[in-house]
Parts: sequence; structure tokens; C-alpha cells
Amino acid sequence: MIKLNIHEAKTHLSRHLHRLERGESILLCRRNNPIAEIRLLDATRHTQRKIGLAKGTFHIPAAFYQPLPDDLLESFGGLDIEQPAHRRGQNSRSRK
Repeated sequence: MIKLNIHEAKTHLSRHLHRLERGESILLCRRNNPIAEIRLLDATRHTQRKIGLAKGTFHIPAAFYQPLPDDLLESFGGLDIEQPAHRRGQNSRSRK
């Protein structure tokens, strides 16, 4: 087990990753008091997930695909009522 204080971990974590990949774990400490353990995750899934496992468990109503009302869009700050509808999407992207 590798014991590291927070500053050491932030500065040199990449140096310790090789040992982590070999199965060792890192005990993260604050002022030499253990607060967390960093360990290798279990191996990734070797089989693919089946598609459609949630089929039939919920229904999306047609209203979900309808445009949101202007007053709701305005409350998110993404709509300027004075602009024509065809320019609204361009304005919301330029504000980002």
C-alpha cells in the first residue's frame, strides 16, 4: 500500500499509477491521517450489454417532442422574444 499526503498525491500521482495498475492501493492522507483509499477498478465488462432491456417499462408522450412555450424558454435566459423565431437558435448559441 502506498501512503500519500494530499500535496504529494496532487504533485506526483502519475508516478504512482504504474503501481496502482499492478494491484497496489493508495492510502490518501491529510496530515498523515488516512481519509481515502484509491484502488484499481474491477476489470471492464467483456460482454456487450443487450439493447432494449428497458423496453416497455416507460412511455414517452408525444408532448415531450413539442417545442417548449416561450415563457418557459425565457425563464432559462435562452430566448429573446423580440427576435424572429428563425433567429432564436442562433442567438442562444452565440451567448455561450
